[in-house]
Amino acid sequence: MNDKHFALSKKNFIWIAAGIVLIILGFILMLGAPSTKDAYNPDIFSFRRIVLAPTVSFVGFALILVGILVNPGKKSTTESAE
Repeated sequence: MNDKHFALSKKNFIWIAAGIVLIILGFILMLGAPSTKDAYNPDIFSFRRIVLAPTVSFVGFALILVGILVNPGKKSTTESAE
């Protein structure tokens, strides 16, 4: 007899975990050497740091939202009767 009913299923947690991984990857892609008073670093305006990394992070946030909102599916009538 299993009376535990969670709002999120294993499938939801997989979506959320994938989103967290993408967010972390996006922030790692943003890392790099900064410009200082003594030396200008033109790499701060590279495609990776300006376009790719924020896009990857945004997709990660969207996956978390999908993981929260996706319906885990309805149980069959035989499972709920037991």
